[in-house]
Amino acid sequence: MWIAATLIAAMAQTMRNAAQADLTSRIGTMGATGVRFLFGLPFALLFLGVLAMTGPVPRPGGTAVGYAAVGAVAQIAATALMLAAMRRRGFAVATALIKTEPVTLAIMAAVLLGEALTPARLAAIVVATIGVLVMSGVAWRRAGAAPILIAVLAGALFGVSAIGFRGAVLALGHGSPVVRATTILVLSLAMQTAMVGAWLGLRDRAALRGMAGAWRQSLGAGFLGALASQFWFMAFALAPAANVRTLALVEVAFAAAVSRRRAEALGPRQFAGMALIVAGVGWLLWTAR
Repeated sequence: MWIAATLIAAMAQTMRNAAQADLTSRIGTMGATGVRFLFGLPFALLFLGVLAMTGPVPRPGGTAVGYAAVGAVAQIAATALMLAAMRRRGFAVATALIKTEPVTLAIMAAVLLGEALTPARLAAIVVATIGVLVMSGVAWRRAGAAPILIAVLAGALFGVSAIGFRGAVLALGHGSPVVRATTILVLSLAMQTAMVGAWLGLRDRAALRGMAGAWRQSLGAGFLGALASQFWFMAFALAPAANVRTLALVEVAFAAAVSRRRAEALGPRQFAGMALIVAGVGWLLWTAR
Protein backbone atom coordinates (compact mmCIF):
# COMPACT_ATOMS: atom_id res chain seq x y z
CA MET A 1 0.00 0.00 0.00
CA TRP A 2 2.79 2.44 0.79
CA ILE A 3 4.34 1.83 -2.64
CA ALA A 4 1.07 2.58 -4.43
CA ALA A 5 0.46 5.66 -2.27
CA THR A 6 3.98 6.97 -2.96
CA LEU A 7 3.70 6.52 -6.73
CA ILE A 8 0.35 8.30 -6.85
CA ALA A 9 1.74 11.11 -4.68
CA ALA A 10 4.84 11.49 -6.87
CA MET A 11 2.78 11.76 -10.05
CA ALA A 12 0.35 14.28 -8.54
CA GLN A 13 3.25 16.30 -7.12
CA THR A 14 4.98 16.47 -10.51
CA MET A 15 1.80 17.83 -12.05
CA ARG A 16 1.41 20.32 -9.21
CA ASN A 17 5.03 21.47 -9.50
CA ALA A 18 4.53 22.10 -13.21
CA ALA A 19 1.40 24.14 -12.48
CA GLN A 20 3.20 26.12 -9.77
CA ALA A 21 6.21 26.72 -12.01
CA ASP A 22 3.90 28.25 -14.62
CA LEU A 23 2.25 30.42 -11.97
CA THR A 24 5.62 31.71 -10.69
CA SER A 25 6.18 33.84 -13.79
CA ARG A 26 2.70 35.37 -13.39
CA ILE A 27 2.29 35.96 -9.65
CA GLY A 28 5.80 35.57 -8.21
CA THR A 29 7.48 32.95 -6.05
CA MET A 30 5.56 33.60 -2.83
CA GLY A 31 2.25 33.79 -4.68
CA ALA A 32 2.87 30.45 -6.38
CA THR A 33 4.04 29.02 -3.04
CA GLY A 34 0.83 30.12 -1.35
CA VAL A 35 -1.38 28.50 -3.98
CA ARG A 36 -0.69 24.96 -2.76
CA PHE A 37 -1.80 25.92 0.76
CA LEU A 38 -4.61 28.46 0.33
CA PHE A 39 -6.26 26.56 -2.51
CA GLY A 40 -5.35 23.12 -1.15
CA LEU A 41 -7.00 23.48 2.29
CA PRO A 42 -10.62 23.37 1.02
CA PHE A 43 -9.93 20.07 -0.74
CA ALA A 44 -8.27 18.62 2.38
CA LEU A 45 -11.32 19.64 4.45
CA LEU A 46 -13.51 17.92 1.87
CA PHE A 47 -11.42 14.73 2.16
CA LEU A 48 -11.71 14.80 5.96
CA GLY A 49 -15.45 15.54 5.83
CA VAL A 50 -16.06 12.46 3.72
CA LEU A 51 -14.03 10.31 6.14
CA ALA A 52 -15.81 11.78 9.16
CA MET A 53 -19.08 10.35 7.83
CA THR A 54 -17.61 6.84 8.04
CA GLY A 55 -16.11 6.96 11.55
CA PRO A 56 -14.52 9.06 14.32
CA VAL A 57 -11.66 11.45 13.57
CA PRO A 58 -8.76 11.45 16.08
CA ARG A 59 -8.03 14.63 18.04
CA PRO A 60 -4.35 15.69 17.73
CA GLY A 61 -2.46 16.11 20.99
CA GLY A 62 0.46 18.40 21.75
CA THR A 63 3.07 16.06 20.26
CA ALA A 64 1.19 15.69 16.98
CA VAL A 65 0.64 19.45 16.75
CA GLY A 66 4.33 20.12 17.43
CA TYR A 67 5.52 17.69 14.76
CA ALA A 68 2.96 19.06 12.29
CA ALA A 69 4.15 22.63 12.95
CA VAL A 70 7.76 21.66 12.21
CA GLY A 71 6.68 19.97 9.00
CA ALA A 72 4.47 22.88 7.98
CA VAL A 73 7.15 25.56 8.41
CA ALA A 74 9.85 23.47 6.73
CA GLN A 75 7.59 22.71 3.76
CA ILE A 76 6.75 26.38 3.19
CA ALA A 77 10.44 27.31 3.11
CA ALA A 78 11.29 24.30 0.93
CA THR A 79 8.54 25.08 -1.58
CA ALA A 80 9.65 28.70 -1.94
CA LEU A 81 13.27 27.61 -2.50
CA MET A 82 12.16 24.91 -4.97
CA LEU A 83 10.29 27.43 -7.12
CA ALA A 84 13.23 29.83 -6.99
CA ALA A 85 15.53 27.02 -8.18
CA MET A 86 13.14 26.13 -11.01
CA ARG A 87 13.10 29.74 -12.11
CA ARG A 88 16.92 29.81 -12.25
CA ARG A 89 17.35 26.40 -13.91
CA GLY A 90 15.25 23.97 -15.98
CA PHE A 91 12.34 22.06 -14.45
CA ALA A 92 14.00 18.62 -14.53
CA VAL A 93 17.43 19.85 -13.35
CA ALA A 94 15.97 21.69 -10.36
CA THR A 95 13.78 18.70 -9.45
CA ALA A 96 16.80 16.38 -9.65
CA LEU A 97 18.94 18.53 -7.36
CA ILE A 98 16.14 18.84 -4.82
CA LYS A 99 15.94 15.04 -4.75
CA THR A 100 19.28 14.80 -2.91
CA GLU A 101 16.94 14.72 0.10
CA PRO A 102 16.77 10.95 0.90
CA VAL A 103 20.30 10.51 2.30
CA THR A 104 19.97 13.31 4.86
CA LEU A 105 16.40 12.23 5.56
CA ALA A 106 17.48 8.65 6.33
CA ILE A 107 20.05 9.92 8.83
CA MET A 108 17.62 12.37 10.46
CA ALA A 109 14.89 9.71 10.70
CA ALA A 110 17.33 7.31 12.39
CA VAL A 111 18.25 9.94 14.97
CA LEU A 112 14.85 11.57 15.57
CA LEU A 113 12.35 8.76 14.97
CA GLY A 114 14.50 5.71 15.71
CA GLU A 115 14.01 4.20 12.25
CA ALA A 116 16.56 1.45 11.58
CA LEU A 117 19.21 2.33 8.98
CA THR A 118 20.86 -0.88 7.77
CA PRO A 119 23.95 -0.77 5.50
CA ALA A 120 21.96 -2.28 2.58
CA ARG A 121 19.16 0.27 2.97
CA LEU A 122 21.59 3.18 3.15
CA ALA A 123 23.51 1.87 0.12
CA ALA A 124 20.29 1.67 -1.92
CA ILE A 125 19.43 5.25 -0.97
CA VAL A 126 22.93 6.42 -1.91
CA VAL A 127 22.80 4.68 -5.32
CA ALA A 128 19.47 6.33 -6.13
CA THR A 129 20.77 9.72 -4.99
CA ILE A 130 23.93 9.34 -7.13
CA GLY A 131 21.57 8.72 -10.02
CA VAL A 132 19.97 12.08 -9.27
CA LEU A 133 23.35 13.82 -9.36
CA VAL A 134 24.38 12.05 -12.57
CA MET A 135 21.10 13.00 -14.16
CA SER A 136 21.72 16.63 -13.26
CA GLY A 137 24.98 16.39 -15.19
CA VAL A 138 26.91 19.31 -16.61
CA ALA A 139 23.91 21.64 -16.45
CA TRP A 140 24.01 22.11 -12.70
CA ARG A 141 27.80 22.52 -12.61
CA ARG A 142 27.47 25.42 -15.02
CA ALA A 143 24.69 26.98 -13.00
CA GLY A 144 26.92 28.50 -10.33
CA ALA A 145 26.97 27.97 -6.59
CA ALA A 146 23.81 29.90 -5.69
CA PRO A 147 21.24 27.86 -7.70
CA ILE A 148 22.86 24.59 -6.56
CA LEU A 149 22.76 25.60 -2.89
CA ILE A 150 19.16 26.78 -3.20
CA ALA A 151 18.02 23.45 -4.67
CA VAL A 152 19.99 21.29 -2.21
CA LEU A 153 18.74 23.36 0.75
CA ALA A 154 15.19 22.93 -0.54
CA GLY A 155 15.74 19.17 -0.59
CA ALA A 156 17.05 19.17 2.99
CA LEU A 157 14.04 21.18 4.17
CA PHE A 158 11.67 18.79 2.39
CA GLY A 159 13.40 16.06 4.40
CA VAL A 160 12.73 17.95 7.64
CA SER A 161 9.09 18.36 6.62
CA ALA A 162 8.79 14.61 5.97
CA ILE A 163 10.15 13.92 9.46
CA GLY A 164 7.64 16.33 10.95
CA PHE A 165 4.64 14.95 9.10
CA ARG A 166 5.50 11.29 9.76
CA GLY A 167 6.07 12.10 13.43
CA ALA A 168 2.67 13.82 13.58
CA VAL A 169 0.86 10.90 11.91
CA LEU A 170 2.52 8.39 14.26
CA ALA A 171 1.67 10.56 17.29
CA LEU A 172 -2.09 10.14 16.71
CA GLY A 173 -3.30 7.44 19.03
CA HIS A 174 -5.93 5.72 16.90
CA GLY A 175 -7.57 5.56 13.51
CA SER A 176 -6.75 3.98 10.16
CA PRO A 177 -3.73 5.24 8.17
CA VAL A 178 -6.09 7.13 5.85
CA VAL A 179 -7.91 8.90 8.71
CA ARG A 180 -4.70 9.78 10.55
CA ALA A 181 -3.05 11.01 7.35
CA THR A 182 -6.04 13.20 6.44
CA THR A 183 -6.29 14.63 9.97
CA ILE A 184 -2.65 15.75 9.91
CA LEU A 185 -3.06 17.02 6.35
CA VAL A 186 -5.88 19.36 7.43
CA LEU A 187 -3.96 20.45 10.53
CA SER A 188 -0.77 21.24 8.64
CA LEU A 189 -2.54 22.97 5.74
CA ALA A 190 -4.51 25.11 8.20
CA MET A 191 -1.23 26.22 9.82
CA GLN A 192 0.37 26.89 6.45
CA THR A 193 -2.64 28.79 5.12
CA ALA A 194 -2.59 31.05 8.19
CA MET A 195 1.16 31.71 7.93
CA VAL A 196 1.34 32.24 4.18
CA GLY A 197 -1.93 34.19 4.07
CA ALA A 198 -0.73 36.55 6.79
CA TRP A 199 2.61 37.05 5.04
CA LEU A 200 1.01 37.79 1.69
CA GLY A 201 -1.59 40.08 3.27
CA LEU A 202 1.12 42.13 4.96
CA ARG A 203 3.95 41.99 2.43
CA ASP A 204 2.67 40.99 -1.00
CA ARG A 205 -0.96 41.85 -1.65
CA ALA A 206 -0.19 41.93 -5.37
CA ALA A 207 0.38 38.17 -5.16
CA LEU A 208 -3.03 37.70 -3.55
CA ARG A 209 -4.61 39.68 -6.36
CA GLY A 210 -2.65 37.60 -8.87
CA MET A 211 -3.89 34.38 -7.26
CA ALA A 212 -7.46 35.63 -7.48
CA GLY A 213 -6.96 36.62 -11.11
CA ALA A 214 -5.52 33.19 -11.95
CA TRP A 215 -8.06 31.34 -9.81
CA ARG A 216 -8.72 28.54 -12.29
CA GLN A 217 -5.05 27.56 -12.54
CA SER A 218 -4.60 28.17 -8.81
CA LEU A 219 -7.54 25.91 -8.02
CA GLY A 220 -6.05 23.14 -10.14
CA ALA A 221 -2.65 23.48 -8.45
CA GLY A 222 -4.34 23.50 -5.03
CA PHE A 223 -6.25 20.31 -5.79
CA LEU A 224 -3.13 18.55 -7.07
CA GLY A 225 -1.21 19.72 -3.99
CA ALA A 226 -3.88 18.41 -1.61
CA LEU A 227 -4.10 15.12 -3.52
CA ALA A 228 -0.31 14.65 -3.47
CA SER A 229 -0.10 15.48 0.24
CA GLN A 230 -2.96 13.10 1.03
CA PHE A 231 -1.03 10.18 -0.46
CA TRP A 232 2.33 11.34 0.96
CA PHE A 233 0.87 11.32 4.45
CA MET A 234 -0.73 7.93 3.87
CA ALA A 235 2.66 6.57 2.81
CA PHE A 236 4.31 8.12 5.90
CA ALA A 237 1.72 6.34 8.05
CA LEU A 238 2.69 2.99 6.51
CA ALA A 239 6.48 3.07 5.96
CA PRO A 240 9.69 4.82 7.08
CA ALA A 241 10.01 8.34 5.67
CA ALA A 242 13.35 7.60 3.96
CA ASN A 243 11.86 4.62 2.11
CA VAL A 244 8.95 6.74 0.93
CA ARG A 245 11.13 9.62 -0.24
CA THR A 246 13.62 7.32 -1.97
CA LEU A 247 10.86 5.60 -3.93
CA ALA A 248 9.61 9.12 -4.69
CA LEU A 249 12.75 9.65 -6.78
CA VAL A 250 10.71 8.23 -9.64
CA GLU A 251 9.35 11.78 -9.72
CA VAL A 252 12.59 12.72 -11.51
CA ALA A 253 11.52 10.51 -14.41
CA PHE A 254 8.08 12.11 -14.36
CA ALA A 255 9.72 15.56 -14.37
CA ALA A 256 11.86 14.51 -17.33
CA ALA A 257 8.71 13.66 -19.25
CA VAL A 258 7.31 17.10 -18.41
CA SER A 259 10.57 18.72 -19.50
CA ARG A 260 10.45 16.98 -22.88
CA ARG A 261 7.01 18.46 -23.39
CA ARG A 262 8.50 21.82 -22.44
CA ALA A 263 11.26 21.34 -25.07
CA GLU A 264 14.01 20.99 -22.42
CA ALA A 265 16.54 18.61 -23.99
CA LEU A 266 17.56 15.38 -22.23
CA GLY A 267 20.72 13.52 -23.19
CA PRO A 268 22.47 10.20 -22.44
CA ARG A 269 23.64 11.44 -19.04
CA GLN A 270 20.08 12.09 -17.92
CA PHE A 271 18.95 8.64 -19.03
CA ALA A 272 21.96 7.02 -17.29
CA GLY A 273 21.03 8.87 -14.13
CA MET A 274 17.47 7.64 -14.36
CA ALA A 275 18.78 4.07 -14.73
CA LEU A 276 20.73 4.47 -11.46
CA ILE A 277 17.65 5.88 -9.76
CA VAL A 278 15.61 2.86 -10.87
CA ALA A 279 18.36 0.50 -9.68
CA GLY A 280 18.58 2.18 -6.28
CA VAL A 281 14.82 2.20 -5.84
CA GLY A 282 14.61 -1.46 -6.85
CA TRP A 283 17.33 -2.33 -4.34
CA LEU A 284 15.50 -0.40 -1.63
CA LEU A 285 12.24 -2.25 -2.33
CA TRP A 286 14.09 -5.58 -2.19
CA THR A 287 15.60 -4.71 1.23
CA ALA A 288 12.20 -3.55 2.49
CA ARG A 289 10.42 -6.82 1.71
